Amino acid sequence: MPYETLIAELLTPRGLKLAVAESCTGGLIGHRITDVAGSSAYYQGSVIAYAYEAKVRLLGVSWETLQKHGAVSRETVLEMARGVRQSLLADIGLAVTGIAGPGGGMPDKPVGLTWIGLSAPDIESAWRFVWQGDRASNKAQSADTALRLLVDYLKGQ
Repeated sequence: MPYETLIAELLTPRGLKLAVAESCTGGLIGHRITDVAGSSAYYQGSVIAYAYEAKVRLLGVSWETLQKHGAVSRETVLEMARGVRQSLLADIGLAVTGIAGPGGGMPDKPVGLTWIGLSAPDIESAWRFVWQGDRASNKAQSADTALRLLVDYLKGQ
């Protein structure tokens, strides 16, 4: 069963609301969630915040965090998840930031580096991945993994 269908089955009976902050995935997560009929019952929406300015203004990420750690970091993805949860009045905030490629990588932050964050009243967690695919593959793997991690969280509640 697709992760987005499992998310619907896990969120709907609990009455929980989800919000998503996307950077490198550019809306793929929101697209997959809204492919499920009835998703408006639990999905508040997404913020696609690609630029630093958007992360600051729309998600409440601090300039200090971006300057000290960069957009692709544990610190930033947690602020993104927390910010989208608060701004869209959701119970759970899910966020993704990464370097999809083919350019943009550096020795300490290679192409394919992705951080996924989750913010809920009982937990704030972040996971680091480095994908080895092309741009489209890296984006798809990031979206799929973010949805899987959300399912894992919801099943563990």
